[in-house]
Amino acid sequence: MSELSKAGSLAILLTSCLTIMVGTAIAPSLNIIAPRLHVTTLATWLITLPSLGVVLCAPLAGWWIDRKGPHTVMKWGLAAYGLLGVAPVFLHTPGLILANRLLLGGATAAVMASGTALLAIFFQGQARLRMLAIQGMAIELGGVLFLLLGGALGETDWRLPFMIYLFAWCCLLLFLCTVPAVRATAAIGDVPTPASRSMTKPVRLIVAGAVIAMGLFFTAIVGIPAFLFKDFGYTASQTGYYMGAVSLIAVLAAGLLTGMVKRLTATYTLITGFGLLALGHLLLYHASNLPGLALAAICLGGGFGFTVPLLNHLMVEESTAANRGRNLGYYSMAIFGGQFLSSFMELFTGSSRMAFLAAAIAGTGVTLLLLLNQRRYLSQK
Repeated sequence: MSELSKAGSLAILLTSCLTIMVGTAIAPSLNIIAPRLHVTTLATWLITLPSLGVVLCAPLAGWWIDRKGPHTVMKWGLAAYGLLGVAPVFLHTPGLILANRLLLGGATAAVMASGTALLAIFFQGQARLRMLAIQGMAIELGGVLFLLLGGALGETDWRLPFMIYLFAWCCLLLFLCTVPAVRATAAIGDVPTPASRSMTKPVRLIVAGAVIAMGLFFTAIVGIPAFLFKDFGYTASQTGYYMGAVSLIAVLAAGLLTGMVKRLTATYTLITGFGLLALGHLLLYHASNLPGLALAAICLGGGFGFTVPLLNHLMVEESTAANRGRNLGYYSMAIFGGQFLSSFMELFTGSSRMAFLAAAIAGTGVTLLLLLNQRRYLSQK
């Protein structure tokens, strides 16, 4: 198998930034962009429809990876991502715009699943956990940069945030120059069996955890722009700064992930992460000043950093070369399914604050459930 150079590792990590950029590039300027695209009443769908596209297309992306290899899927995914990302600037009807955002989710599914599959091929064991933690850092660091850039560009011209999506073509060029075309080779024990074609219990639990973790995190991401605008009078750039701070804290938390798992075990690290997500939403619900918002940002960023990258690693560890693409497709479905479901939180609760409260209650319930199950497991040993 060819070795991956540092430049190749960088190329794959840069493509990871695109998974969160799909929604966050335009999030800070959403209140400016939506009226221009004549989708004011459906503004949040501009952020969440790509998530639905990932959910619908992730099984196809996983199937494609298992048959053609992640290198091929990544190439086509990056090419489509840039084209579809910038397209709304040239579209003039709400139907076409929403359909475009849905298709953009399909390209995102291809990029996300193939990127993780490539890291799984080139790295093993602790090196793999470290790289997947760095991937989580790259995702959120990209979120920081793209949120800040999206907010600033949106105040200049509503079209400019969409130009950020062309970064995918820069990633494509670097990827083609630095990442060798490899395919995963199944070991003797990795030959697919009828049982391996369905989700195992551990895979189902990881999928459920990913849905909940991302759903909780994106309840904040979707609700914060309108919340800060209405309750605090924040501009698009100020909203971008705040959301960027959340992502920066997530980067720092993901950087601590390997050490956390060694000291606390994976289960207790997940418990900590879900607890932080719950607390972050509770703080947002009660927030009336900058210190409250700052504490909420710390908890939300920490919660993301201790859950999503770890669940990604656990999914890879539960997979073989024969089913890795399919399982990573399930994981992509879970991550973006959580994002899509988060759009209904405010719809059902009536306001951003009540959505934050509902997320806090849900996060607390998951944390307690994990804690009780872990204690029951330890008592039976």
